[in-house]
Amino acid sequence: MQIRTAVEADLDVILTLLADKSINTADPARYQAQLESRHYRPEWTWLAVDGDVIVAAAVWWGFPSGTEPLALDGLYAVPALADVVPVWTELIRAAGVPHAEYHIFLPGGWRTDPDVSAALEPRTAAAKAAGLTNVLERLRYEWKTGTPVPPRSTRLRFETEPSDEAFLDVFRRTAEGSLDDDTRTRVARDGLDEFAAETLDMYKTMPGPREWWKLAYSVETGDLVGFAMPSANNGGPVVGFLGVLPAHRGHRYADDLLAEITADLAESGAARIAADTDLDNVPMVRSFDRLGYDNFGVRLVLS
Repeated sequence: MQIRTAVEADLDVILTLLADKSINTADPARYQAQLESRHYRPEWTWLAVDGDVIVAAAVWWGFPSGTEPLALDGLYAVPALADVVPVWTELIRAAGVPHAEYHIFLPGGWRTDPDVSAALEPRTAAAKAAGLTNVLERLRYEWKTGTPVPPRSTRLRFETEPSDEAFLDVFRRTAEGSLDDDTRTRVARDGLDEFAAETLDMYKTMPGPREWWKLAYSVETGDLVGFAMPSANNGGPVVGFLGVLPAHRGHRYADDLLAEITADLAESGAARIAADTDLDNVPMVRSFDRLGYDNFGVRLVLS
């Protein structure tokens, strides 16, 4: 069996494979749209070919300006492929993506759904065999029009801040003791400076305007408390990123930051605001719950 990247002539066969979406992110319409936007690319789509027949595919996603993909969006196979796990394993390995992640979006109650379990098991087995052994469960949230907009904080003062260095500084400072798994992993792997620089670059690449980013100061003391960054991705408005400095934790300031982000996005016309947080990040989970966000699903991240 040959493992190779896609070429233009493969498109019709790839779209036929993707029509059986299962628990994957990409379907034919999304794949074609994101080929146009360069979030997907033929060279980021890996195929398993038996003779001259394409029998399996791995679709990777990345930023349009990126030189390499960031996340695996889906694993596909023809029904006749009896043992998909070793083939999918080789497809993941072949991409050679450093610090690869596989994102799987699941409905609420997925653990008791036999169809989801049947689709999930071979995909997680292939990912783990390819070295993606860390499994993180993130709760997916949404705020929708009709839900009350939370009142803005009366104890924090928010200011837009054009200085990238100010945000690099606050990213480094709020990373200390963070409950966010991705933050801890990246800081341990790359160091604080690289973590901050990569975070800045990532959010500047997203469609949400840079002018939305704010620093938060105590009304009473004037001290810097944290930051709030509304943003957007290709699916629409998102909470983006927020953080509280270690010295000010334990006072529910996450509610104030989330309220500011939500109010800003609602005022900009957002009908829906998406967000997610780690299952184990209990303070942030409770903040979403208090401010009227609905937990509608789960994102599994294998890395």
